[in-house]
Amino acid sequence: MSNTPHHLAEEFPEHLGQMRHLRETDGHFHRLASQYEDVNHRIHLAETDLEPCDDVHMANLRKQRLALKDEIHGMLTRAEPLVEEAEA
Repeated sequence: MSNTPHHLAEEFPEHLGQMRHLRETDGHFHRLASQYEDVNHRIHLAETDLEPCDDVHMANLRKQRLALKDEIHGMLTRAEPLVEEAEA
């Protein structure tokens, strides 16, 4: 079992500028990213035994994190690239 946090910046390093931009301009993206961070934090607390939970609850949290990550990825890949990312 990995207890490494899965921060969005580490999951999508190529989209850092786009994530920052969407957080500031898209309320839905901001809510998704906040939910992802919350679920990810709860998983990390459980994995490090700071707030242990049963296997079923952990599996549900991981499914929720994956669904959020998939939706976030979809928004990042559908969005127009920022000028600074396009020039890089």
